[in-house]
Amino acid sequence: MVTATDLNPLNAQPQVEKKPVKFSNLLLGAGLNMFEVTTLGQPLEVMKTTMAANRTDGMMGSVSRIWARGGVLGFYQGLIPWAWIEASTKGAVLLFVASEAEYYVKRAGGNNFVSGIGGGMAGGLAQAYATMGFCTCMKTVEMTKHKAASKGVKVPGTIETFMGIYRAEGIKGINKGVNAVAVRQVTNWGSRFGLSRVAENGIRSVTGKDDKTKLSVPERILASALGGGLSAWNQPIEVVRVEMQSKKEDPNRPKKMTVANTFKYVYGTSGIKGLYRGVAPRIGLGVWQTVCMVALGDIAKEMVEKATGETVTAKH
Repeated sequence: MVTATDLNPLNAQPQVEKKPVKFSNLLLGAGLNMFEVTTLGQPLEVMKTTMAANRTDGMMGSVSRIWARGGVLGFYQGLIPWAWIEASTKGAVLLFVASEAEYYVKRAGGNNFVSGIGGGMAGGLAQAYATMGFCTCMKTVEMTKHKAASKGVKVPGTIETFMGIYRAEGIKGINKGVNAVAVRQVTNWGSRFGLSRVAENGIRSVTGKDDKTKLSVPERILASALGGGLSAWNQPIEVVRVEMQSKKEDPNRPKKMTVANTFKYVYGTSGIKGLYRGVAPRIGLGVWQTVCMVALGDIAKEMVEKATGETVTAKH
C-alpha cells in the first residue's frame, strides 16, 4: 500500500552520483607529484631507502653513503625514469579507482567518511599493482646496487639493469616486493585519511571553526602533515619492502623472500629499531608532499584551468 509518506519527495533517498574523472584533475595531480619528487621528494626517498637497507647506519652515515655514491646526484638516484613514471601515473590510477570504489561504498550505505577511506584504500591497492610495484622496485635497485665502477668495471645503466632483471627473472623480478607495496599503500591511505580528519576536527575545535568554514592554508598543511606523519606507524612494512627489493649483498638473507620471512629476517638481525629505520626522512617526505599539494595547489589549479578550460574539482 502506497502512503502519503512514500509520495513525499522530502523522504526520498538522495541520489548517489559518481564523481567524474576529469583530464584537468589528472593533469593537476601529475604536475604536483612531478614537482614534489623532482625537488625535495627524491632526496628524502633516497635517504629513507638507504637507511632502511643499511640499518646499522644512522642519519649522517646514510648521508655519507649516498654522497660517496655520486655526490649531489647520488640523492637523485632512481629519479629518471622510475620516479617520474610513478609520479605521473599513480595519481591517475588513484583517481579512477577511488572514484569507482567510493561510489559503490556510498551505494551500499556508507557515509562520506567511510566511503572516503574505502575509496582511498582501493585506490592505493590499485596503485601498487598497476604502477608503483615495478617503479619502487627499480628505484630501490638503483639506490642499493653495487657500484662496480670503483673497480674499473662499467656500471650498467638503469634501462640495462631493468632488462637484465627482466631477462633473468621476468615480470616477478621487476615487481619484487609488490605485495609489501600493496600493504603499505592500503594502510597508508586508510590511516592517513582517518588521522587527517581527526587532526582537522581538533584544529576546528581549538580555533572555533565549524564544518562549513574553510581552514586556512597553514591549518590544512598542519592537519595533513599530522595525518601523514602519524601514518608512519607502518614503517616496518616499508623496511620489509626495501629489503625485498634491495640489491644489497648479504648471504644471510632468505633465498626466496616473502613479506613474512623478510619481516622475520629484519627483526632477527636488527630488532625493533631496525624495523623503524628511515622513519624520520619518511615523515619529512610526507610533510613535503603536503606542502606541495596544499600550499602550491591553488597556484597549480589556476594554471591547469587556464590551460584546459576545465574547472578542477579534485581536492589537493
